[in-house]
Amino acid sequence: MADHRDVALADGRVVTVYRAGVDDPAAPALVMHYGTPHTGRHPARIAELAGERGLQLVAVTRAGYGATARRVGRTVADSARDTVDALDQLGISQVAVAGYSGGGPHALAHAALLGERVADVATFASPAPYDGSEAWFGGMAADGGGLRPAAEGRAVREEHQRTAKFDPASFTDADWAALAGPWAGIGEDAQAANAAGSDDGEIDDDLAFVAPWGVEIEQITARVTLFHGGDDRIVPSHHADLLAGALSAADLRHVAGSGHVAILDELPGWMGEVAAGLRS
Repeated sequence: MADHRDVALADGRVVTVYRAGVDDPAAPALVMHYGTPHTGRHPARIAELAGERGLQLVAVTRAGYGATARRVGRTVADSARDTVDALDQLGISQVAVAGYSGGGPHALAHAALLGERVADVATFASPAPYDGSEAWFGGMAADGGGLRPAAEGRAVREEHQRTAKFDPASFTDADWAALAGPWAGIGEDAQAANAAGSDDGEIDDDLAFVAPWGVEIEQITARVTLFHGGDDRIVPSHHADLLAGALSAADLRHVAGSGHVAILDELPGWMGEVAAGLRS
C-alpha cells in the first residue's frame, strides 16, 4: 500500500498524510516523523521494511512543507498535535512512533501527548531540548548549521538560509556510504524538499528546536529507545545523553563508528521488535 491524502484537522487546517506498508486497518501502526527538511513521503527502504514486518506506516507532513500550509511560530508540540489530530481523523488509535534527526523531537512530543496510546517510541540522531548553553552546540559541524542562527531569532535564521551552503564534511564516511546505499531515499527526500521552492518548513523546524518544545517529555509512559551514532557530526552524541537524563527509563544505545545517517542501520531491527511487541 502506498498513498497520500489531505486530511482536515479539527481547526480546519489541512495536512498531507502519507501511508505505506500493509493495507490492513487491523495491522499495527508505526508513525514516522522525518527529518529537517522532508516532504513527508516515505523513503522506499522504510516502506519496504514496514511491509515486510506487517506494519501500517503513517507520516504527517509538518506545517510549511509541501502542500501543508505554514504555521508561523509553531512549536514542536504543535506539530505533534497535528499528527495526533490526523490519526484521530483516520481512526488510528494505538501506535508506535519513531523520529529521525529533526523528527526526533516531534516523535518524543507525540509520545508525551498520546500517553498510553503509544507503546514504543524511538529516536535516531535526535537533538535534545535547547538549554541555552554553548555546550548544546558543542561538536556540531558547520558551527551548528541553522540552529545557532535560529537561537538568535527568526530574522537571523532567515538570513542564514539565504547564504548557507552545505559542508560535505558534516557527514562521515559511514554516512556517505549509507546515502549511496540503503538510505539513499533519505538524501533524495531532503533534496526534493529543498527543490520544492520554499524553505519555510526548514526554518520553522529550527526555530522550534531552540524554543521551548511546549511539552514535558518526562511525561512519556511508552518504552523509549534512543539511537545515536558515536561519530555524528550534525547532532553530536551528547544530545542523546541529555535526552537520557530527562528520560530516566530510556534505553540509550550509542553506536560506535556510526554517523548521522548511518544510525538508520538500527531502524530495521527496532521495527522488527516493535512489530512483534504490538502483536503480543
